[in-house]
Amino acid sequence: MSMMVVAHHPLINPNKTGPLPSIASSFVHCHNKISVHSSTKAPALSVSLRNISKGKVTIHQTMAAMGVKSEASPNKVAVVTGANKGIGLETVRELTKAGVTVILTARNEKRGMEATSLMHNEGLSNVLFHQLDVQDDKSIVSLAEFVKAQFGRLDILVNNAASTGVVVDEDCLRAKNIDPADWLSGKATNLIQDVMITTYDKAKECLETNYFGVKKIIEALLPLLQLSSSPRIVNLSTIRSQLRRVPDERRRKVLGDIDNLTEEAIEDILQTFMSDVKEDKLEENGWQKMLPAYSISKVSLNAYTRILAKKYPNMLINCVHPGYVNTDANWHTGTLTLEEGAQGPVMVALLPDDGPTGCYFDRTQLADF
Repeated sequence: MSMMVVAHHPLINPNKTGPLPSIASSFVHCHNKISVHSSTKAPALSVSLRNISKGKVTIHQTMAAMGVKSEASPNKVAVVTGANKGIGLETVRELTKAGVTVILTARNEKRGMEATSLMHNEGLSNVLFHQLDVQDDKSIVSLAEFVKAQFGRLDILVNNAASTGVVVDEDCLRAKNIDPADWLSGKATNLIQDVMITTYDKAKECLETNYFGVKKIIEALLPLLQLSSSPRIVNLSTIRSQLRRVPDERRRKVLGDIDNLTEEAIEDILQTFMSDVKEDKLEENGWQKMLPAYSISKVSLNAYTRILAKKYPNMLINCVHPGYVNTDANWHTGTLTLEEGAQGPVMVALLPDDGPTGCYFDRTQLADF
């Protein structure tokens, strides 16, 4: 029988086809539980990542090749944020197909319930709904209490909820008919300045959602994740989060210095960003021109992911760029399908116990921060 629970307490990189880096080379930017000093590849992981990135196999065939079979996950419990549509909803769909019980969360209760009903109508009965606003402390506490009461632990957390940080004139944007290749290359940056405006309120909403909201969710659910035998945290990122895209060299060095990086250093940078937004000094002070709030929020989230991975070595904590997916979030300028966009998040959520942690995945492949 389908079950719905509603609680009322309170752009972007083309697909890569190159081989997976060796464990030794990938450890430059992340940790791998197989062997820090090994120079050999993890064969099943390497083959499966490479094949899925070429579209040769489905995500569930990939999971089987990695030893993560759908029938092996019936007792796992996951939370996916911002999951009433888009990549979030597709991630819910694919995780449930793998046998995971998923708590679908959304800020808008009506839309969240409708998305849950859609899953049930597709025969995916192991989906529950709980309202969640990542900017609302009471909402976060309510979710944590619900998970604890219903399941006593959490195995997988997928942080998908996000905000773009801009006010967009969508009609004018569509009228420009920008070639997807220009979005991918960055040429679109100068074409969109008159139709995408960064306001103080939108920038604040973006940072509160994409960085501070994720931190709050993780902190609230960490005690439950620590009760899992195979905890996973997956933070959705973007190609715009890569350090090489940060114009200011000093900020780039601070955010890339994983040995000395602190949460305080990250938040100092975000505070400076908000000050520059308020004083209209973003370009003058070396912030990214394309989606500046979104970009720095995701750069910061990547950095926080690496801090967490060091702090909690018993967990697999990674971030993943899902690809240039056609969603509301990018005003349907993307070229990948939702199913293609969910491949990376689902794969990382179901990594085997000896998988990498503290890493950045470009879709299904390890990549440099």
